[in-house]
Amino acid sequence: MNYGYARTSTFDQQYGLEDQIQQLTKSGCDRIFSEQVSATDMEGRTEWKKLMDGLKAGDVVMITKIDRAARNIADMVTITQALDKIGASIRILDMNIDTDTPTGKLMLNIFASVAQFERDQMLVRQRIGIEAAKAKDKTLPLEQRSYRGAKPTAREKTASVLALVAAGQSKEQIAKDLKIGIASVYRIIKSQKVST
Repeated sequence: MNYGYARTSTFDQQYGLEDQIQQLTKSGCDRIFSEQVSATDMEGRTEWKKLMDGLKAGDVVMITKIDRAARNIADMVTITQALDKIGASIRILDMNIDTDTPTGKLMLNIFASVAQFERDQMLVRQRIGIEAAKAKDKTLPLEQRSYRGAKPTAREKTASVLALVAAGQSKEQIAKDLKIGIASVYRIIKSQKVST
């Protein structure tokens, strides 16, 4: 069976969603799952989960573009591997890729390799830039330095963490409410020597 998946990030992109549905219908989808949710919100992508949970061997998932189902090529490779385990395949319409064919699998793997290479090169350039900025700034006072590293986000929430601890809230809930890691909550409590 041919299943389509259409997604846009926000509700104000209704035309984009309708356009995807139209393309998927023309391409022969028997059923189309659609939703308006961010690609990064995997928990909120309920229609995607329904689609994946209902697949069986021989089924085909169609999308108009990679970014409708995945954040990047690496995510798409992960999705493709999950489909392979089921015995299903994916068709990406704008790239004319069909993983049911050897050529389609090869093309997707080539794209994944190129994407990984580009990411590795970006990280190398980033490290070089950071080291150059650090070397240049070593003679300057801290407040005048152009490179200071990432701004600590959890430490800025120390007062909120301590207030919630004093109010009897669980560490897990504090981390969730303040959108920081549980380890950060424990560090803040330990650094302030708060008894819990």
